[in-house]
Amino acid sequence: MSDDGAGPAVVPASPRGDDVPWLDELEQATWRAFLRGSYLLTEALEAALAQHGMRMGEYEILSMVSEAPGRRLRMSALADRVVQSRSRLTHTATRLERLGLVERRRIREDGRGVDLHLTAAGQALLDTMAPIHVASVRAGLVDLMSPGELEVVGEVMRRVIVANRTSPSQGADAF
Repeated sequence: MSDDGAGPAVVPASPRGDDVPWLDELEQATWRAFLRGSYLLTEALEAALAQHGMRMGEYEILSMVSEAPGRRLRMSALADRVVQSRSRLTHTATRLERLGLVERRRIREDGRGVDLHLTAAGQALLDTMAPIHVASVRAGLVDLMSPGELEVVGEVMRRVIVANRTSPSQGADAF
């Protein structure tokens, strides 16, 4: 990790292959299990929502905005919370706005920022989708672990966030 804790650690390129700290058998097996498991979990979560016409990125935005005070969240703050690029967030917010699920409004206090507001239709859809999403999160992850294992996974992923985020506020809601 960088000295300021805000960005990914820079790993210098090795001039020779023998200087590389290769993964041992356990590390390699764990890394591959993580890659495959996270991919399959994401696919399962997407599939559960897709049966009802929703994508994970859309659900993520609606749920984050619904949890904010007044069911509204500044777009820049939302960008730090969701697992989407800023351009993908803007594109998805535009699609959700066209569907009448959110509204974008200029922030009166500064005139430059934009809040994303959850509409009544957005909340109603989220109320329908939340039990479906929670059931798939439980089946695909939570119910597969003991409470102690959940704590360990949560702590490890918080370290991963800190080591890889590009700004101090990115992923801050995970702490």
